[in-house]
Amino acid sequence: MPSPAPGSFETRVLHVVRRIPRGRVATYGDVAAMAGRARAWRAVGTIMRTCRSPSVPCHRVVAAGGRLGGYSDPLRKRRLLRDEGVVVGPATLPQFATIRWTTLDAD
Repeated sequence: MPSPAPGSFETRVLHVVRRIPRGRVATYGDVAAMAGRARAWRAVGTIMRTCRSPSVPCHRVVAAGGRLGGYSDPLRKRRLLRDEGVVVGPATLPQFATIRWTTLDAD
């Protein structure tokens, strides 16, 4: 897969996702807003789905409200988050409000 064009929305999304700290998560909408297109959360989901770079922690991007959202291997997403100390419930992250990484944290 070719690299995204410098300055493209995809490049900005990947840059944002790389900045999410271990043990924290951001929503698709949070990532879209930080990448400059607040309403492009579906595009963020597509970028996460097609990203194969091990340097991009796609598992740290979750759906609104702390739902786990889509992931090619949901059990792997759960394991990766748990390995980072995130408490993972049956369908959501119970501590979502405290582990959510937002634009306030990103500055």
